[in-house]
Amino acid sequence: MLSDKLKSYLHFHFIVFIWGFTAVLGALISLDTVPLVWYRMLLASGFILIWIKWKNRILKVSPRLFLVLVIAGIIIALHWITFFGAIKVSNVSITLAMLSTGAFFTSILEPIFYKRKFIGYEIIFGLIVIFGLYTIFKVETEYTLGIILGLISAFLSAIFTLMNGKLIRHSSPAVISFYELLTGVVAISIYLAYITISSGGKMGFGDDFFSISSQDWIYLLILGSICTAYAFIAAVAVMKHLSPYTIMLTINLEPVYGIFLAFLVFGNKEQMNPQFYYGAAIILATVILNGYLKTKRKIYRLS
Repeated sequence: MLSDKLKSYLHFHFIVFIWGFTAVLGALISLDTVPLVWYRMLLASGFILIWIKWKNRILKVSPRLFLVLVIAGIIIALHWITFFGAIKVSNVSITLAMLSTGAFFTSILEPIFYKRKFIGYEIIFGLIVIFGLYTIFKVETEYTLGIILGLISAFLSAIFTLMNGKLIRHSSPAVISFYELLTGVVAISIYLAYITISSGGKMGFGDDFFSISSQDWIYLLILGSICTAYAFIAAVAVMKHLSPYTIMLTINLEPVYGIFLAFLVFGNKEQMNPQFYYGAAIILATVILNGYLKTKRKIYRLS
């Protein structure tokens, strides 16, 4: 019989594998970026609401908390728009390599959010990450826009991760996620409504917006249910049995899984210059080492 810890470890690897597949789905879905994110957030919020009702969780939150959730939801929507936008204008490998800098951005922003001093090695790691990015920029000039969008997406992911770190103290993860996703749907809907009116119905919520192929519907349902709602709820559950270092190390395998899956699905389209992989390896190794040292510091403080 497998122990709870080993079961959780294997389960969490499966969840991270699913997260890596999210980028592949984004490339497979033929919808434009904004409709894609709108449908993802709508479906995911619906699935999470069903789970909340099934578990009899309370949806009520304070007005102040709701306002923060609205801001976080808009940031998440922008994160996914830039994430899928990067995939559409470049490819999965470029996007995931840039997304791996999210943990680094988090370490830079954390002192600001939690009002602590910067740690010396964070500055050195910052310079190493910049070198890794420079290596990729130098050889993949045709994907400059995708690289920029990917970095913006990583930066936004760092912001909402830090926000959720504080929000989790005031409500359950599922309730927080539901309001954030629903806010994203509302925010994008307002934008699309404005585009629809200003274009005379030719853009935004036009006929093309609701004209979706059966294949895209299948991909969207997988994206909204398994890759978003299920992965989020399951991740929270398994984290109860895993150490912070194990969680950090496993999450950083997402770009590795995603790039591998993209190569299997898209073949030569995802094959990059060897220097791209050198740069990506530098970034990933730095992020993992940074997380390891942070975990060691926390353990040392608690001991």
